[in-house]
Amino acid sequence: MTELSNANKRFIEGAKARGVDVTVRVMDNSTRTAEDAAKACGCTVDRIVKSLVFQGADTGNPYLLLVSGPNRVNEKGVAAIIGEELERPDADFVRETTGYSIGGIPPLAHTTPLATYMDKDLLAFETVWAAAGTPKAVFEVDPARLRETTGAEVIDVTE
Repeated sequence: MTELSNANKRFIEGAKARGVDVTVRVMDNSTRTAEDAAKACGCTVDRIVKSLVFQGADTGNPYLLLVSGPNRVNEKGVAAIIGEELERPDADFVRETTGYSIGGIPPLAHTTPLATYMDKDLLAFETVWAAAGTPKAVFEVDPARLRETTGAEVIDVTE
């Protein structure tokens, strides 16, 4: 097994601090996209959690959306739930807010507490796979436990 990076170790410690024991798997190939992650994990793409960071257009507040792999976010629909329009922030904002680079953002253990919203489609599975701090590392988790741990509001991200 490939050695864990500092980002992977920081994620593991952050998850433990939130009461979640995780086993991080560092893959030989990239897990940066949902399709790549599904292939590496040997599962369907809908069991992959995409951790997407958005920024409020009015407040500048960061928002985290945990989205099932094949789903595309209906930004207007989600904005109606959140209460402000959403913008896609630049990579520096994402890194400063989460502590991780795009492609490796885990669903929890961030630098800044994030208002979190979870795609209802993820709850259909016994377990899902999510990034663990780098574009080659993942962990498996019960989506109900993930929702509980992140305090996520479950929504329909596609409508």
